[in-house]
Formats: sequence, structure tokens, C-alpha cells
Amino acid sequence: MHLTAEEEAMLGGQQGEGVALAMRVLVGQARISVAPRLVEITSAHVDSCLYHGQVSLDFAHRLVDLGAQVRVPTTLNVGSTDLIHPGLVRDRELADEGRELMSAYVALGCTPTFTCAPYQLPNRPGLGEHVAWAESNAIVFANSVLGARTDRYGDFLDICAAVTGRAPYAGLQTDEARRGTVVFDCRPLTDYLAEELAYPLLGHYVGSVAGAGIPVLLGLPADVSEDRLKALGAAAASAGGVALFHVVGVTPEAPTDTDGLPTHVVDHGTLQAIRHQLSNSSGSLDAVSVGTPHASYAECVRLAELVQTEPVKLPFYLSTGRAIRDQAAESGVLQTLEDGGVTVVVDTCTYVTAILQPSWKTVMTNSGKWAHYAPGNINVSAVLGSLEECVASARAGRVVLDG
Repeated sequence: MHLTAEEEAMLGGQQGEGVALAMRVLVGQARISVAPRLVEITSAHVDSCLYHGQVSLDFAHRLVDLGAQVRVPTTLNVGSTDLIHPGLVRDRELADEGRELMSAYVALGCTPTFTCAPYQLPNRPGLGEHVAWAESNAIVFANSVLGARTDRYGDFLDICAAVTGRAPYAGLQTDEARRGTVVFDCRPLTDYLAEELAYPLLGHYVGSVAGAGIPVLLGLPADVSEDRLKALGAAAASAGGVALFHVVGVTPEAPTDTDGLPTHVVDHGTLQAIRHQLSNSSGSLDAVSVGTPHASYAECVRLAELVQTEPVKLPFYLSTGRAIRDQAAESGVLQTLEDGGVTVVVDTCTYVTAILQPSWKTVMTNSGKWAHYAPGNINVSAVLGSLEECVASARAGRVVLDG
């Protein structure tokens, strides 16, 4: 593997022991990946600030103690507590450790964004730009919708990339790894693609079939919104290992020729089966949680419009980033949400942090990702529905589905 003179200097400790440690980690990963070289990155998104045990703190504190600082703009993913509303988290020990870890990453020079949706922030990367983003939904959105280039980076690799400004030139950083491998023909869905719920369901199906492949989708509307592509990608990355998808006529790198690729036809029955698989619709309901990945401002506005006329009765949580919350506060949307019975959670997410009550057994969501992970993470049964169905159910105190 070839290293430039500057990279050799980093590895040799000439730019500090913190940089040397980070470079050793990256070079080790590059050799495992059989990367011919490293590539300079323009930004990083760090998932390591979510607390997973003492090792999370040990590594971050080691970098701080060695004087490391990030050298590219670096955003932070969700942590293990809500720093603005600390009373929401029931596990005080987890909250304290989460706060310590989040502070350590800020000390490394990372921006305290604490959102799983960094693509909702300004200065997002453009087509062909090499970045090092962690967190599965951020990775798939950057690669697919923005056309930026990031491989899958797990804990510690992400912050090492940020400290060195480098990533292994391997995987989805390269041209050849970004070609489609399997086609999903969505044209039979026709009018159903106008419905919000089609996208998390489609994403879950695509991920479960494609695995770590590169799906190519046919038949989606040319004007499909980023929020719907977000929902699709997040579910695909959760149900499988999808880190890049192409939508013909929509996403910037989508192929024009799919001949010769294996093809799966997707119809309404396929997605209804996925909804049944992800839902326990027995009728009883304890709470609702939406905003996974973090809700955009447009999604906050839409929810505010739904709860404005009549408040919800069941506990109702909306997860979003602090930047979006600030925007909602300034416009008055936050007040409308809170008056309507919505608890706004920032800096974390309800399926990774002890926010929901342990006695709650059934929780409704509009997120395919939340429905996939929450049963195993927090021991609840999930019900997947549209945002309108979530609000109607929270008002009725039971599951209400349109069909």
C-alpha cells in the first residue's frame, strides 16, 4: 500500500501521537481491505459517540489525552442521552456515561450536532466527494441521494478518519464497487408509491433481498422527496447491509442499462406482507414514536398540522436533531407540537436510550428502521403505520389502521 510523504509523517508521529494512533488504525483497516492507498476526505460523521461500554470512553479519552483534533468538518451522530431534556432518560448511569462520551468527542473538535441525519445540515457533500460517514442511514443517504462516496465505517474508524483526514480507498470509495447488482421493478406499485408508508416497506423488502448488494429501483416517481428516500434507505440499511441504492431517473449515479441483472418485481401484496411481518396489530397500544431517522423540518411541520386541531392522548415522541428543533422553535412549530401532546426528543433516539417506560408493550411508529430494531433493543412489539395512522391511533388509544 502506498502512503504519501505526509501520511508517512502522520504514521511516524511527526504530527502528534494522537494522529499517529489514528493513522495506525486506518492503515491496519486499509491493509485488511486490500486498499492500494488512502484517499483524502472532506468531512466525517462520527457514530462512535453512542455509548456501548467502557471501551467507548477509553478510546475517546485516549485520543483526547494524546492531543488529537479532527482536521476536517466532523458532525456527531446521536449519543445515549438527551442533553437538552436530561430528565427524559430513565437510566441515570447510562445518561452520565453517554454525556461524558459526547463531551469527549466535542473536545476532539467535532461539532455537537448529535443527529443521525447530518444530510439535513448545511454544507452537505456533493457528487463524487470522498467522505467518511458512519451510521447506516447516513451512509446510504450520502452514497445514494447525494452521490458522495463513503464506505461503511464502524466505531473508531470514523473518528480516526476525521483526525487524519483520510480513509482507505476501498469499497464504495471506488468506481467499481458502486455498480448496481440487483433490480427491483416497482412499476406494479403505481398509485401506492404516492403513499408515505410505501417507502419504509419497500426499503425493508429491498434490504432483506439485496443484503449487502447494490439495488437498482425502477418506477419510483421522478419527484420523490428526500424524506421518502431517507425512509427507504434507512429501512434497507437496517433489514440488510445496503449502503448504496440507485433509483433510475432520480439518484445521480443510477444506471440507464439494467440488462443482465437479476430482477425482482415488487407489487402491493409484497409490501403488505412486509407490513404484516413488521407489525403486531392486536389493537392495544401504549405509545407512539416517530422520527427515526431524525425528523426533518418538513416532517415536524406536517406532524404539527396533524395535532393542531386535537391533541394526542397516548405518549407520543418525536425524535429530531437539535438544529431542526431550533428551527421549529423559532417558527412556532415546536410550541404547536408540544401543545398537541408531542414530546420532542433530541440528541438521541428512543430505540437506543431508556426513554420509553419498561411496562409499555406495544409502540407504533412510521419508521421501518425503528420497527426493525426496537423489539430487540427495548423489548416492545412494534406496529408500523403512516404518520396519519400514528396520530389517529394516539388519539384513539388503540391501533387504528386505514387498511
